[in-house]
Amino acid sequence: MERPNREPDAVGPFLYYLMGECGVSPHTLAAYRSDLMRFVRWRRANAPGPITGLDVTKMTGYVDTMNASGLSPSTICRHLASLSTYFRFLILEGHLSDNLARLLVAPAIWDRLPTVLGPAAVSRLLETPDTGTRLGRRDRAALETLYATGCRASEVAGLRPADLDLVTGLVRCVGKGNKERRVPLGSRSIQAIEDYLQRDRPAMVARRPETTTVFVSRSGRPITRIGLWSIVKKAARAAGLADSISPHTLRHSFATHLLAGGADLRAVQEMLGHASIATTQIYTRVELSRLQQVHARFHPRSQASRSGGDPGPLPANRSSSLPRTNER
Repeated sequence: MERPNREPDAVGPFLYYLMGECGVSPHTLAAYRSDLMRFVRWRRANAPGPITGLDVTKMTGYVDTMNASGLSPSTICRHLASLSTYFRFLILEGHLSDNLARLLVAPAIWDRLPTVLGPAAVSRLLETPDTGTRLGRRDRAALETLYATGCRASEVAGLRPADLDLVTGLVRCVGKGNKERRVPLGSRSIQAIEDYLQRDRPAMVARRPETTTVFVSRSGRPITRIGLWSIVKKAARAAGLADSISPHTLRHSFATHLLAGGADLRAVQEMLGHASIATTQIYTRVELSRLQQVHARFHPRSQASRSGGDPGPLPANRSSSLPRTNER
C-alpha cells in the first residue's frame, strides 16, 4: 500500500500510521476509515476551515448530528472512540493542542459498571495457590492466564497446547462466533504455564491421553468453565476478596488496567475480542469511577476522607452514559 497523500484533515497519514507503525488489522483499519470519513463529511458541511478552529460546541453538534441521523448509541460511542484516537495522532503531529473528542458525552445507554479489582488485589488473588502442589501450580497458571490475556473462562478452558507460543509470548484464542485472535502473554504467566506444562500436566493426563486441553481436572479430563470459576472463587476466598469475584472480574480488571496505563482503546478491543468498540469503551468509565473514589477517600474536603472510608474493589455502580450490550 502506497502512502496516501496528505489531505486537509490528515486522515490518510493517520491510516498509514495505523497500518505501518501500529500494525492494526485490515478490519480495524477499515473501521477507523469509515468512522473518520463520516466526520470529514460533517466537517466540510458544518465546520469548514482549519481543524484548529474546532471547539467543544461545534463537536457537540457532531454528536447531535449522528444522533439525529438514527445511528444507534453504541455506534455513536464507537465513532467517538475513533475520533479520540485520531485527535491524539493530530496532537502528536502538531496539528492540534487538545483532544476535544475526550470531552464529548455519548447518549445515555448503560446503567451499570463492571466490578474491577485494583492491581494489588489482583496480585493477592494470583498468589494464593500453593505452588508446592500439583493442583496449586495448575491453579496459578490458570489464574495468570485469565488475567494476562483477558480471555473469557470458556476461551481459557478450550486452550490447547498448540494454541500457546511461549517463545513469542502469544496465545491463540477462539471467541464468540469462532473468531480467532492472538493475545500477548506476560512473562509471569509464561513462567507459570511452562512450570505447569512441564511438571504437572503430563502426569495428570497419563490415564487420559485423549485429553487435548491445556488445563485439566484432577482426573485428567478437560477443565470446564465451571471448573475455572471454582478456581477463581477459591482464590478469592483465600485472598479475602468479595464472593462476587469471578473469571469475568479478571477480564474486566485486565481491560481497565491496560487503559489506565495508557493503552489504545482499539488495541484493547482486539485483545478482548469485542465486535464493537462501544463495548470496550465501558472500561474508560470504570477508570473514571475509580478516580472519583480515590478523590472521595483522600481529598480533605470529601466526606469519605473525613470518615476514613476505603473504596476497596470497585463495585457495580450506576452510570448514565455507557453502552448497553450483552457482549463483554
